[in-house]
Amino acid sequence: MSRGFVKEGDQEEAPLVTPRAYLPAGVVNYVTPNGIKELKHEQNLLIEERKLLTEQFNENNRVQINFITSRLHLLEDRINSARIVDLTNQPQNEIHFGARITLFKNKEDYESQYQIVGVDEANVSQNKVSFLSPIAKVLLNKRAGDVITLQTPNGKVIMKIEAIEYQ
Repeated sequence: MSRGFVKEGDQEEAPLVTPRAYLPAGVVNYVTPNGIKELKHEQNLLIEERKLLTEQFNENNRVQINFITSRLHLLEDRINSARIVDLTNQPQNEIHFGARITLFKNKEDYESQYQIVGVDEANVSQNKVSFLSPIAKVLLNKRAGDVITLQTPNGKVIMKIEAIEYQ
C-alpha cells in the first residue's frame, strides 16, 4: 500500500539517532583492549534492552525498538572496524596510542594525567583523550623529560612530560 493512503496518525516516527564520536573517513579506528570491552558491553546492554522491549511489544515502544536497532548498527560498524592495539607492544619510553602520560604545567604548578585512546573511548572526565585530539597530536612520539607547547584558545600552555606508562 502506498504511504499516500495511510492516515497521518498511523505514520511511524523516524528515530533520530546521533552519530558516534567523529572518525574521519580513511582513519583507522584504533581502540585499547579496555575500549573494545566497553564497546561490547554497550552492545550487550542494547541487545538486552531491545530483547526486553520486543518481548513486551506494543505500538508505543516500536519507535524505541527502532531507535535501539539503529544505535546497534552504528555500534556494530565501530566494533567491526576496530583495530585493537596491544599496549604491551608499544615502545615503553615513547608516547604512542594507549599511553598514560603525566604532565607538569609549570605556570600552574600542577600535575595532570591523560591517556591517549580511541575516539569512542575518549572521556574528558576520565582524562582520556582521543588520538585525534590536539593534545594527543602534540604528545605523540615524545619522551619523558621533553617539554611541549600546546596552543589553546586561552593561549599557549607549556608542559613537561614527567612519565609515560602503558596499562
